[in-house]
Amino acid sequence: MQNAAVKKDNAQIAKIDYKNMANAIRALSMDAVEKANSGHPGMPMGMADVATVLFSKYLKFDPRNPLWPDRDRFILSAGHGSMLQYSLLYLTGYEKMTLDEIKNFRQLHSMTPGHPEVMPEVGIETTTGPLGQGISTAVGFALAESIMHARFGDLTDHYTYVIASDGDLMEGISHEACAFAGHLKLGKLIVLYDDNGISIDGPTSLSYSDNVPMRFEAYGWDVQTVDGHDTKAIDQAIDKARMSDKPSIICCKTHIGYGAPTKQDKSSSHGSPLGAEEIKGTRENLDWPHEPFEIPDEVLAAWRMVGERNQSEFEEWQNVLSQNRYRSEYEKVLEGDVSDVVGPLVREMKASFAEEKPKLATRQSSGKVLEILVPALPFLIGGSADLTGSNNTQIKGPEIINKNDFSGQYIYYGVREHGMAAVMNGMALHKGPIPYSGTFLQFSDYSRPALRLAALMKQRVIHVMTHDSIGLGEDGPTHQPVEHLAALRAIPNLYTLRPADAIETAECWEIALTKMDAPSVLALTRQGLPTVRAADEENMSAKGAYILSHSDGEPDVTIFASGSEVEIALATKEQLVKDKLNVRVVSVPCMDLFFEQDAEYIESLTCNDSVKIAIEAAVRQGWDRIIGAHGLFVGMQGFGDSAPANVLYKHFGITADDAAKAVRERIKNKKK
Repeated sequence: MQNAAVKKDNAQIAKIDYKNMANAIRALSMDAVEKANSGHPGMPMGMADVATVLFSKYLKFDPRNPLWPDRDRFILSAGHGSMLQYSLLYLTGYEKMTLDEIKNFRQLHSMTPGHPEVMPEVGIETTTGPLGQGISTAVGFALAESIMHARFGDLTDHYTYVIASDGDLMEGISHEACAFAGHLKLGKLIVLYDDNGISIDGPTSLSYSDNVPMRFEAYGWDVQTVDGHDTKAIDQAIDKARMSDKPSIICCKTHIGYGAPTKQDKSSSHGSPLGAEEIKGTRENLDWPHEPFEIPDEVLAAWRMVGERNQSEFEEWQNVLSQNRYRSEYEKVLEGDVSDVVGPLVREMKASFAEEKPKLATRQSSGKVLEILVPALPFLIGGSADLTGSNNTQIKGPEIINKNDFSGQYIYYGVREHGMAAVMNGMALHKGPIPYSGTFLQFSDYSRPALRLAALMKQRVIHVMTHDSIGLGEDGPTHQPVEHLAALRAIPNLYTLRPADAIETAECWEIALTKMDAPSVLALTRQGLPTVRAADEENMSAKGAYILSHSDGEPDVTIFASGSEVEIALATKEQLVKDKLNVRVVSVPCMDLFFEQDAEYIESLTCNDSVKIAIEAAVRQGWDRIIGAHGLFVGMQGFGDSAPANVLYKHFGITADDAAKAVRERIKNKKK
């Protein structure tokens, strides 16, 4: 969608001195790092030529309309080189990225933190910094573009560009995600690899001898190698990459710290300020006789022309949107609010479950919920890391997304838990698809860095994690999560949901889908669980914890439990009631939601004189906030073992008999 005006602008820009435009990036980068006395000047100086060609001729963006849905996405996977991106955003005219923000690099509350933090309104599409995450998230952006293009082809047609480093390619997650991208032939993904031969420790040869071109050829990518300071060669390589039906990597041979008299091609330029004398020499070598943070008018004007290059294309796209018969659907999909659909459906499912009272594993209950939700939500895109049948994440009907057809609703990710999690982040950040996927809870460890980033970036991604305790049985301790619930609950803004039956499972799906500013984990069982809930009109799980069953009067004993152990809590109550004790059972599907309730509600469940006991087939960590440091806990003290579930629960003392015994002993001791 490139009209004559755009081509004319490109022709004007082609006459501009790329050298001085790139040097403006280098100067701002080394000046900002020097002023902050902290940062990474080397990469921005080395990749300035590549970035100049990309932004001035190829990247489709409009700083006046940064949220343009059909903009190209630029991802700086090598996030330590953040001044490259900040310089580009200032130079091309993003209103909020001022020169003062550049001068405020790495300072509190600035828009220029040490590594890029997601701010699409300023042109920063994703948080990067942990190496490997950016390039892997980019696969999700490209996948989302393909999914949206399959449904809204005349409104969605853009590329995802990445600048990546050797560190990104060393990280294991890049292998997972890039192999997946090659498998799906994501032809609108173009990676510009900063091949400068330098890492923090010194030459990359100390630890890295991969043949990157051969590696990516094996993945099914289009591969090119260029001099990263030859603007004509860079131009030709990007142009060729855009013609490929495969994802592309352009290996750019560059000099880190380009222009620095003694630190070019040295690790000393990677992560430290150059110093006043080195900067003085760099200015001389680059023929840049300007003061710190000073950009000559003609150079800034050239960059601002780049920022205006796609304005007519944006206006043309808006015109197409205004006349498009699918406009309202398209805009609703991008908005992403599905509460009007999900709420009524969940209430219907709860009523059905309450009537049928099934005894199902919550992974099976989740599958039944998806049978209703997936057809009603065409952009709910599922998947699994090669555990589809175990996770119950696929339903009959929707097509499989593959390299020839992106119109389906299910993805086979293969055994790539970490890559899958990052790809889901990219899909959510792109907007349109609502991604969910499955694996075992034990393997949340493999997904954890990307899960953390989803929480940090406030993205709605939904992780179905089944086989959530020793209850999975015979697979043994390697597959039995013990510390994982505590570890997940420790991540801020990640909602770990552990439902007790089919009704709570439906409620947890509603929570996950309607919480648009946070990721969720649904921790689900392998073993069957009875229906313990009534079909309340209200979503009781949204309270995080609530009274499921209670005796008359003030409680003598309060039993807290989650998931599969709620059944045990109810059986414990039956035993203790025979001792003429008033017993309250509190289901705790989500600790985070519970602690978001008002103080009065929290205190009503936790601040009384009753004996408090928590039951969960996991470690105690996290429960003390509810039961207190001296509360009773029935759960795991170490790792599991291999045996049928019922044998393991008895062996590890997670039974109603064990819980009741602990309560009786506590009451007996209190009376002494």
